[in-house]
Amino acid sequence: MTVTLKMLVDKVKLDVIYGNDELLAKEITTSDISRPGLEMTGYFDYYSPERLQLLGMKEWSYLVAMTSHNRYSVLRHMMKSDTPAIIISRGLEIPEEMLQAAKEENIAILSSKMPTSRLSGEMSWYLDSCLAERTSVHGVLMDIYGMGVLIQGDSGIGKSETGLELVKRGHRLVADDRVDVYAKDEETLWGEPAEILRHLLEIRGVGIIDIMSLYGASAVKDSSQVQLAIYLENFEKDKVFDRLGNNAEELEVAGVTIPRLRIPVKTGRNISVVIEAAAMNYRAKQMGFDATKTFERRLGELIAKNGEGND
Repeated sequence: MTVTLKMLVDKVKLDVIYGNDELLAKEITTSDISRPGLEMTGYFDYYSPERLQLLGMKEWSYLVAMTSHNRYSVLRHMMKSDTPAIIISRGLEIPEEMLQAAKEENIAILSSKMPTSRLSGEMSWYLDSCLAERTSVHGVLMDIYGMGVLIQGDSGIGKSETGLELVKRGHRLVADDRVDVYAKDEETLWGEPAEILRHLLEIRGVGIIDIMSLYGASAVKDSSQVQLAIYLENFEKDKVFDRLGNNAEELEVAGVTIPRLRIPVKTGRNISVVIEAAAMNYRAKQMGFDATKTFERRLGELIAKNGEGND
């Protein structure tokens, strides 16, 4: 995904101190954000000009303490052709030498009233999300009770129909058919729809329906963390399915592993209710309430009690 300065300005609500349409169209190629420290002293051996350069109170106070000549010299060195922008936090006053250097080197200057750490965090979160490598998987991604559930299965098994029923039950559609997933970090997986399919759901025999138009804005969500995968498969009499909930099957996508449950599908079984229960049960386990362990404990106590009675 391509991210431009204009997109960052709109998302984080930055003020444009110096810049035009051409400068704001410059592409940001990395989510790394630099807070120049040694560079202020003139040390540029390991400088990364392709990063956004963020100046907070510490950097600003060091700059204003310098002579005008040194300040101009340092800022000129910081502004390279591949530098996206210089960003000043806390609404600090822009030094005249910075404006002069920016005009000469054709580099945008942006400003925000936010504290430096918060501003850095918001920009990093947005850039990490946009610039992360995407992997497309087949399935339906639903937000169920605030938890992202990826529903997969063989073609024609009823994934989209199940998604529609979950929407009618008050849950939210994130993506149908193609889910673009990316690793937010080593343990967090996020999913979003392909732009052409956003808010759309395909139902065989009906066609493509717009969930947002039919059910309202509360029925859709633009992205969601993917925390649980559910695989729907046709019920077969001789096939063994997990009955106690202690089958630790996992799905790995984009280098991140999430738990996966296999749910048999047959006539008369309400799959959407089963998926709701699976999502709630998974959340309960995350909170330390494991029904399988409770059952095993009670079974152990019963066996021990019966054993004592036989002695």
